[in-house]
Formats: sequence, C-alpha cells, structure tokens
Amino acid sequence: SPETLDKVFWHLFFNAFQPGSMMDVRSRTIEDPDRRVGSRIVELPEDEWGWIHMERVKAFGQDAEFEEDGTVLVVNLPKALRPGKSVTFELAWTAQVPRQIRRSGWMNKEGVEYSMTQWYPRLCEFDHHGWHSNPYIGREFHGIWGDFEVTLDVPEGYVVAATGVKTSEKSVDGPQGTPRTQSTYKAEDVIDFAWAADPDFMTETVAVGDVDLNLVHQANPEIDSNWTALAGYAAKAMAFINEDIGPYAYPQYTVVQGGDGGMEYPMITLITGERSLRSLVGVTVHEMAHSWFQAM
Repeated sequence: SPETLDKVFWHLFFNAFQPGSMMDVRSRTIEDPDRRVGSRIVELPEDEWGWIHMERVKAFGQDAEFEEDGTVLVVNLPKALRPGKSVTFELAWTAQVPRQIRRSGWMNKEGVEYSMTQWYPRLCEFDHHGWHSNPYIGREFHGIWGDFEVTLDVPEGYVVAATGVKTSEKSVDGPQGTPRTQSTYKAEDVIDFAWAADPDFMTETVAVGDVDLNLVHQANPEIDSNWTALAGYAAKAMAFINEDIGPYAYPQYTVVQGGDGGMEYPMITLITGERSLRSLVGVTVHEMAHSWFQAM
C-alpha cells in the first residue's frame, strides 16, 4: 500500500457465536433483529460456542504482539511495513466450530455436518478508506483478493465440496490408526475460501462450456429428484448470465446443501436443500448471480 502500517487487523468470525458477543446482543435487542439468530446464541451450551484463539503471530520472522477484540484480532507489527513493501505472516491458532446458527457451523437443521464458511483468521481489507475491521454481526462482508492453497484433512468417507479446484487427494493414518483423507484445493483471485463436508453427500456434475457445475447434496429420496432437476436449471442460468453479463471467470462452481438459507462464497454456494423445486431453483439462481456481483 502507499501507507506506512504499524499494525494489521484480522477477522475472527467464529467469536461471534458465544453469549455476550456483539452479534448475540444485537440479535436480542435491536428493533429489527435477524429472526434466524434471535436468542439462539445466548442459549448455546459452552461446548457448542464458536471461537478462534490465536496462539502465535510472526511477522518479518519475529514474534508479533496481538490482542483479540471480539471478532477482530489486532496485530502490532515488530517493525513498520513501509509503502510498497511486503511482509509474510505466520499464524498458529485453534478454533471451535459453532453449532450452525448463521452461515457457518456444524450440524445444520437438515443434518449437514460441516458448513465451513468464515472459518479461519481472515485479513481485513485495507483500501483508500482505511481498514475495514468491522465487528462481525452476521451481515455482509468486504474482503481482500488472494490466491489460496488449502489442504483439508477429514475422516475417511466424508465427501467435501470446496472453493477452488482439487489438485490432489490421498489417504493417511490419523490418531490410533483411523483412516483419513487429505485433499488439496487451489483457487486464484478470489476473496475467500469456503467448504462443506458430510458422509452422506452425493455429487452430480454438468458442464457449462469449460466450467464444471457441481450439485452436492445428501442422498435423500425426498429431495434427490429436485436436485437432479436443479442441475439442468442451474446450467441454463449460468449459460444465460454468461451471455448476458459476461463469462464466468473460474473453472468450477458448486452448489452444496448446507448453511441456514442461502449464501454465496467464491466458486461455491451453500443453501438448505429440503425445498420445493421452485424454491431450490430460485435461491440457486439468486446466489449464482452473486458470482458476478460482487464476486467478479
């Protein structure tokens, strides 16, 4: 940047999902609260809270002082970052995935085990307005562009859907010899990385030009036919937007059952899946359009 920076800010989104957070208090006190949240956060037992706690931050190869302030991490640089220069950060952190309430979490109302969105310490945007270190209250968010290489380690048998393109997959032994699967994904020029995982997921893929369009949902005879039909509608929608607005910029797009409604992330959208076909198509097309506005 053209500025001299002596500190940087990171989002710790999971810290919103615990009693007393700004998101919790707002959801219980403002005049027009998000009804999907309400008093659900304050009622969570402690083992279902969400949190991210930083253990170590290194910058310029040195330990950096840091402070957690709700859903924001403030890092004091060991030396100033001068205009036009760069710095490499190394972060060590632990987290507890919250019970699914809003956008992210484990075990949503339809039984999807992991809806992993806004799940890692994410650098806040710094632009001509300054730092966008807004506390997370469940609303929309502004992000930086970057390239991601992410390796996910999950129990064997889980099906994963993620931002990016899978570049490798291998089986490994976990604790006490339990089999696990490690998959690596790469995504270029996106603002975030999201994923979902469940042992009951099934995948249907259709091609839209050079793009792989994936539909991922739990195997369930009550919804399977709707999701199969959705593939055709989603392909027509993507082809229409490609023609009307401009071509989709990434090699794959995934619609996956998960979350608590519908929310777009780069190259992946999470939506609840136990819907009528009309509702399923409507939400999918709405979220797909976000891959152009704002994602591209």
